[in-house]
Order: sequence, then C-alpha cells, then structure tokens
Amino acid sequence: MNTPLTRRHFLRSASAVLALPALESLDFRAFAATKPATPPKRMIFLNFGWGVTNETWFPNVKKTGADWELPPGLAPLARHKKDITVVQGCSNKFADMPHWGSTFWLTGANRFGEPGQSFHNSISADQVAAAHLGGDTRHTSLQLNAPNADDGHGPGLSLAWDQRGKPMAGLENPVLVFHRLFSDETMPLAQRQAMLAEKRSILDAVTVNAKRVQRGLTKTDTDKLDEYFQSIRDIEVRLGKDERWLTVPKVKPPIAEPKPGLAGREEIKLMYDLIAAALQTDTTRVITYRQPVSTLLRSLELKFAAHDISHYGPGERMEASQKRDAAQSELLAGLIDKLKAIRESDGRSLFDHTALAYGSNIRTIHYLDNCPTVLTGGGAGIKRGQHLVLSKDTPLANVWLTMLRGIGVNTERHGDSSGLVKELIA
Repeated sequence: MNTPLTRRHFLRSASAVLALPALESLDFRAFAATKPATPPKRMIFLNFGWGVTNETWFPNVKKTGADWELPPGLAPLARHKKDITVVQGCSNKFADMPHWGSTFWLTGANRFGEPGQSFHNSISADQVAAAHLGGDTRHTSLQLNAPNADDGHGPGLSLAWDQRGKPMAGLENPVLVFHRLFSDETMPLAQRQAMLAEKRSILDAVTVNAKRVQRGLTKTDTDKLDEYFQSIRDIEVRLGKDERWLTVPKVKPPIAEPKPGLAGREEIKLMYDLIAAALQTDTTRVITYRQPVSTLLRSLELKFAAHDISHYGPGERMEASQKRDAAQSELLAGLIDKLKAIRESDGRSLFDHTALAYGSNIRTIHYLDNCPTVLTGGGAGIKRGQHLVLSKDTPLANVWLTMLRGIGVNTERHGDSSGLVKELIA
C-alpha cells in the first residue's frame, strides 16, 4: 500500500474499520486518543466560608510589590512565597448578605439584577473557563462541595453557576468523587446506550409538547418557556458528551481509593489529592471546591462553632480563628506541593500550567469588603510573588476577568468587572 492512508479514508466507510485488525501498515495510533502535545491550561477555584482573622491574615498594606512579608495566617505558605500573590481591595459591589461566602464569589452578579425577582445570579468564572477548556475532557468541569450547610456559603449547590445563573450540583463525598473520576462502569455497554437513547427520546417528546403551547403566551410565560428550552439544550449537550465518552475506558487512578468516613482536615487534604489527580490525568481541566469549615474546626479540636469564630474578639475565639487560618494555609501549601511535583510532557510541572485562586467573599464578621484573595500557579500568566493593594472596592470580577483572559478566553467583561488588573499581568 503505497498511498498513505488518512483518517478521511476510514470515515468514508466506518463499518469496515471495525472489522480490521490493527495492522502496522495502517497507523491506527494516529486515531487513538492521546494527551495534547502541549500541556493544556487548567483552573482551580477554592473557597472557604466565614472569612479570616483580619488582624493576622492580611499582609501589611505599607509593604507591597515584591517587598512584602507573610503574615501569621499565611505563614505555612512560606516555601511558596515567590509563587503566590495576595490581592487586597477587591469586593463584589452588589454583595449584601454577610453569611453568603460563595454565592456570588465567582459571578459578581447583582442579586436583584432581574426585575421582579428576589434572587438572581449569573455565570461563574469557572464555567466561563470550562466552556473554553472543557471540550476535550471527559468532564467539562468538576464541582466539589462541603457536606455541611452551616459553612457560611449561602445559596447554591457548589461554587458553580451555569450560563443561566442556575446552581450546579457538587460532589460532597471523596469516595464518590474517586469513583466518578476513575472507576469504570459496571453496567453493560448496551444497557448504557439504551438508557441514553431513552433519555433522548424523552427529551424529544417533551420538546414537541412544549412547542405546542408556545402560541398565545404572555411575555412572562414566554420567558419561562425560553428558559425551559435552554435547560433542555443543556441536557442535550451533556448527553452528547456522555455518548462520545461511552466506549472510552477511564484512566487508571494515580492515587489509591480513599477510605470512607474522613472529615475535616483529612477530608480537605483528600479532596486536594483528588483535584491533583483529576488534572494530572486530564479527566477535567476546571475544578471548584466549596470547602468545609465546621468539620475542619472539629478535626482541629476547636470547640467553637464556625459562625461564632467569625465574630471573634480578643481571647479564645480569636485564637481559634487564627488556628483555622493556619490550618487552611497549610493545606493549600500541600496542594501546591503536589501540583509542583507532577511533571508534564514538556518537562515542566502541572503547577506551571494551572491557575489557582483561593479565598472568600467575606473578609471577617459581617464585612464584605477586601475579600481574602490568594492567586498562584502559572496557567494564567499571573505575576507571582507580590502583594497588591488595589483601590478600595475594586470589583473582584476584575481579578477573574484577568485570569480568564490569561488562559485564552476572549471576553471583555465578567460579572460587574470594570477592566483588567494590569498589575497582575506578568
């Protein structure tokens, strides 16, 4: 066979390919799913509720740029100081609920932005990133979640909100996360194909019935129906992706299956291990984690409730708040260690191709200004190793917009953004 064969030859007769063995003359390796030659960019967003200890978490505002000192609350990150940037001055100008530490953190939305509605949200930064980065992975994005509702996060099912501003569900159990990422299906392929076909059939029937009632509707009902159709389109997209990956075996896990029953500090550490493993195997490229606080405190043997610690004063509650800050920073430092230790095809580390943001929508007590914000990783071209103090009430969405542009998303704005943070651009 002197004529080189291409993928197009076989697409003309896909049925013939199924019967052919993997002959050396026919380079089937060209068709196989392979990792990208250039490592892709990734994004991680980590959020905690109830804020930080104001006096000991933030760096000194008089020492900015590269000439800054790590405060006690961030001291466990000392070995990564040259790779982290702390940003002060950012907030969501529409935020008005002190116990909602994550609801609008990645969206910058106005709760009353939709006339006649008491709650409105918009797409979160991670989902904007997922639309850009998630097309070639099994999971477009991965949402991890705190199991306790009393963690200061507010409405939502995770940090993620879709393009319609609707909450996206998150996984709370590390064991379930592991199996979602790495365990092959036990159900026979034919049965799974039949289930997907049935779901498509139901969607088709629902769409036909919905279109029959379109005429003569009021504007309000028309808007509701449009939203309904959009939700159907979203489901169709997910089903299409499920079908494309139906016959592709999951990758072997780089970590052991987690033990059940872990909580608090060990649970967060395990979730961080799973985050690194998911990115390492290119199972997904965008991950959010709405972290627990209550169980963390119990694992640290701190007797105060998470909400009470946020209302600290001098004494035991302030000391407990500081211990929580140090524990969270130590866990973050451990995740950075993992990302730096994983080598990629270009000889650089996973850390070098990952953009990571860590913080909260709450500063402390009921204060929603100067949101705690730490940025790290090389994925978004962020200038690292510095302390930035931006003008008061700079939209936090400006930071997200800068990161999104850094990973290649061509968008002019996000949420309530007013522009890029030029000081962050390397």
